[in-house]
Amino acid sequence: NRVLHIMAVVQLRRDTEGRRYYRRKLAAGKTPMEAMRALKRRLSDIVYKRMVADARRLETGPGGHVGATLQSSAADLNPMIDTSEKSLPGPAETHLRADLSAAS
Repeated sequence: NRVLHIMAVVQLRRDTEGRRYYRRKLAAGKTPMEAMRALKRRLSDIVYKRMVADARRLETGPGGHVGATLQSSAADLNPMIDTSEKSLPGPAETHLRADLSAAS
């Protein structure tokens, strides 16, 4: 809602189609708040149509992620382990800490 409000305010600042739409609503007898609400609804419809068109264009997979398939490692029973996820070859080495009182 906040972003739609900011979009509407920016539309009203300049000579845009949104400003002309707002003024037509005022001329039709709407209050300024009703005209603003109508402009925000119009903007939300435009944003939604763009999001749907982008999703279709990118052919998103399951979960809305591009390239996601049911055979991906996230959905696989035995996911591939990356090198950063492999265990270390042996136990960690212990390093003795120096006594702070001896250092001062």
